[in-house]
Amino acid sequence: MRYYLGVDGGGSKTYAVIADERGHVVGIGRGGNGNHQKDRREAELSLKLAVTEALGAAGLREEQVEFAWFGLAGADREGDFRILRPIVSRLGLPRTEISCDTWIALRAGTEESHGVVLICGSGVNCSGKNRAGGTFQCGGFGYRFGDFGGGYDLSVEVFRTVIRSYEGREKPTVLSEKLMDFLGYSSVAELRDDYLDYSKQLPIGTAELLFHAAEAGDEVAIRLLEKQGKELGLAAVATIHQLNMGEDSFQLVLAGSLLTKGDRLGLIRSAIEQKVKQAAPKGTLTILNREPVVGAVVLAMERSGVHMNSELLRVLSQVKVPSTK
Repeated sequence: MRYYLGVDGGGSKTYAVIADERGHVVGIGRGGNGNHQKDRREAELSLKLAVTEALGAAGLREEQVEFAWFGLAGADREGDFRILRPIVSRLGLPRTEISCDTWIALRAGTEESHGVVLICGSGVNCSGKNRAGGTFQCGGFGYRFGDFGGGYDLSVEVFRTVIRSYEGREKPTVLSEKLMDFLGYSSVAELRDDYLDYSKQLPIGTAELLFHAAEAGDEVAIRLLEKQGKELGLAAVATIHQLNMGEDSFQLVLAGSLLTKGDRLGLIRSAIEQKVKQAAPKGTLTILNREPVVGAVVLAMERSGVHMNSELLRVLSQVKVPSTK
């Protein structure tokens, strides 16, 4: 029996899954931050923890893994790969490949060899591959480099919107009350002064308040979520244009927790679709309903020459990674 390892390393959590050649999952592991751009040492420890845990659950040694594919947030440029290759090599696996996590999400979300993927989780990213095999990545480097959104940016947007509303620069919003309750303050003034005095950082979960406020009909929250969708749509359109995919039929895979779980009203999704349909009428939005790590396992198997058929993919897709340790 041959075994394959897939790893999904994100900004807040890392998952490792081992499957046999028939697609049956035999081991799962979990770690924390897997993005070396946030913290290199922490990322290496998270990868080691997740892989070691998966191997232990499977009862396997490193050398028994036929191929391992690492889909990692922050694996964007050659400079990143020069950092990541030694980290992965220290895990002792015989055959490995590293890619950005966008590619495993795309492979998990479509059975085609081409398409576009948008990720909106702790951060945002967009990548695409056309029928000829050409690829393009749009964004993924943060706000300073043109991105907008994801959990980190939207948490700041919630905070600054509450401050602006308190001062009268923004309309009244239920975000104010929700943020006070969430962070445990009795007033906006108390919140502002405490964060100024102690340079506190916002928990990433602050972004989730936007969805709750929007569901309550809050105009300010709705506007911010629509802005998130428009910005993601712009990244998708830029990718489509760069790859000359405007006349093609393809799937646009929506991945990341804010798109797959948070966007219950479809506000982000609708704004994305409006932008994309103008650029590529035959493009079809699809929400990723498999764990992204499945894409890493699929790529590991395909790199070893395994033909991925619908039944094999169906079996693999049954994996459910744990949400907590």
